[in-house]
Amino acid sequence: MDNDGVILALGALAQTTRLDVFRLLVRNEPGGIAAGEIARRLELAHNTLSSHLGILTRSGLVRSQRKSRSIIYRANLDCLRAVTLFLAADCCGGSPDQCAPLVNELIPCCLAKEDAHA
Repeated sequence: MDNDGVILALGALAQTTRLDVFRLLVRNEPGGIAAGEIARRLELAHNTLSSHLGILTRSGLVRSQRKSRSIIYRANLDCLRAVTLFLAADCCGGSPDQCAPLVNELIPCCLAKEDAHA
């Protein structure tokens, strides 16, 4: 990931509705969610949602796949990881204990999801 890619991704998330859409998609990984269901859950007009999804897709943060008559949207967690790693790449300055709080904050989130699926 380079500066331009990170700026594009962060710019896409720098708007309340798009941030809400992205967070909803992250919560619904790995299955994704249909566009109509996103609109319903977030109480958005379909044309407004379409515009926001287009921006998120162009940024690389969201992917779509047609299933029958629906379009399923998913968070691109590889892109999210790349942005996060880009931002935190030099966080510890050679002192790993500086990054430990960040890592420790992320691990429980993932473990809770694994426990829920077990």
